[in-house]
Amino acid sequence: MLTANSSLLTKEDMTNPDRVPQWLIKEYQTFHETVTDKTFPCYFGMKAENKGELRYAYITQEDWSNLPKAVESFLDLFQEPPYIRHGLFVFMEPESIEGDIEFYRKRFWEILQYLHEADEKPWPIKKPKDPDHYLWDYHFAGEPIFVFGNAPAYKQRKTRDLGNSLVLGFQPRMIFEGLEGTEKGGIMSREKVRERVEKWDNLPKHPDISHFGDVNHNEWKQFFIGDDIEPIKGKCPFHHKQLTKP
Repeated sequence: MLTANSSLLTKEDMTNPDRVPQWLIKEYQTFHETVTDKTFPCYFGMKAENKGELRYAYITQEDWSNLPKAVESFLDLFQEPPYIRHGLFVFMEPESIEGDIEFYRKRFWEILQYLHEADEKPWPIKKPKDPDHYLWDYHFAGEPIFVFGNAPAYKQRKTRDLGNSLVLGFQPRMIFEGLEGTEKGGIMSREKVRERVEKWDNLPKHPDISHFGDVNHNEWKQFFIGDDIEPIKGKCPFHHKQLTKP
C-alpha cells in the first residue's frame, strides 16, 4: 500500500510498475483509451486526461485506508492558484467474478460511508444532512463533492463502464463555478454532453439525472444511476455519522 503522502497519483504514476500494482496499470490503460476516444461524451474528462490534469488513487478489496488521505490531498490542489478543474478517479481492485449493478452500487455507497466516517472535519452546519433534502450534497473535509460510480456491470450505459474496476469519480463543486445548473453556460454544456451520452449509450437520459438545486431532484440518485431508464426507488444508503458526546 502507498504511504500516506503518496496516495494521490498522477498520469505518469499510473503506468509506473514501481508505483502501482499491475492490475491498476491494466485498468488505467482501459480507462485512458475510453475517455480519450474522440467520441467520448465528456469533453471535460477527455481534455483533462489528455493534458494530465486528472488525479487518481486506488484501493484494494481488503484495504481502503489510504482513501481519506488521497481525497484530502486532492482537495489541497484547489487551495491556491492555478485553479485547474481537476477530477479524481479512484479505482477499486477488480472482483474475481463480476457482480451486477446492485452489487457495485452497494459497494460504492459502502466506500462513501467509509470515507465519511473517516472525515476529521465536521459537516458544514448549514448544509442538509438528510439525503432526501433537495439541497443535500456529499461533503468531505468541508467541501461539497459530486461523486459518480462506474462499473463493469453497466452493459447499456457504456459511458459508465470504464473497465473491470469499480471506479469512483470525484468532482468538487468548485470546479463547476460558472457552469451551475441555472447558468447559461452550464445549461449549454450540460445539454451538449447529455446529447453525446445518449448517442453513446443508445438510451435516453436517465430520469434521475438533473442539476443540483432542482427542488424535484435528489442528488444522491445521480451518484450511481441504473443501467436502464427506471427511476431509483427507496432510501439513500448513506447515513450521516452520529457524533459521540464527550
